[in-house]
Amino acid sequence: MRKTTIAILIAITTFTACKEDEGQPSYEVLEISTDFGEMYLSLYDETPLHQANFDSLTRAGFYDSTEFHRCVTDFVIQGGSPTSKDDNRFNDGSGGPGYTVPAEIDSSKFKHFYGALAAARTGNMANPERRSSGSQFYIVTDPDGAHFLDGEYTTFGRVLAGMDVAKEIEAQPKNGNNLPNERIKMYVRYVQLNQAQLDEKGIVLP
Repeated sequence: MRKTTIAILIAITTFTACKEDEGQPSYEVLEISTDFGEMYLSLYDETPLHQANFDSLTRAGFYDSTEFHRCVTDFVIQGGSPTSKDDNRFNDGSGGPGYTVPAEIDSSKFKHFYGALAAARTGNMANPERRSSGSQFYIVTDPDGAHFLDGEYTTFGRVLAGMDVAKEIEAQPKNGNNLPNERIKMYVRYVQLNQAQLDEKGIVLP
């Protein structure tokens, strides 16, 4: 596996200039680091419960050392389960922070297009209110989207740049349950980027 430092920068849509850096304003964005490259995402203001939850978990360091534990070819990559931190790979994807998040589903606005960011959840039989997992999320990697999920799961953000990274993660060797053979860890924190850095990375803020 390549050992290139990567960052997935998730930029909340209520960006503000936080400080001056050599005459340029800088912006606070979320960075998720793995071994494969860089992706950049924004979170929707229109899903405030999910936006605030992801922000809170990030600031608490919850996601550090969790993994992308489910990588389905031309469908999704999924991660964020705290059980993926331990040595038992058979329980990866079975955990959360101990709570769920009320559904914020609006398929008229937010659909499962290529690069959509959405919250995982348990099925309708056990979860008729379609409440989201407190921490697990997925990114749609099918170029045609996954629109059969529209109206069923909360979509709360989108990838702005770096879907090549998502596709590379998706393509890693895996077992019959779509668990990657090698661990794909992530580390999440806030960083400051100025406009020149955003431009260099190909990030266009909403």
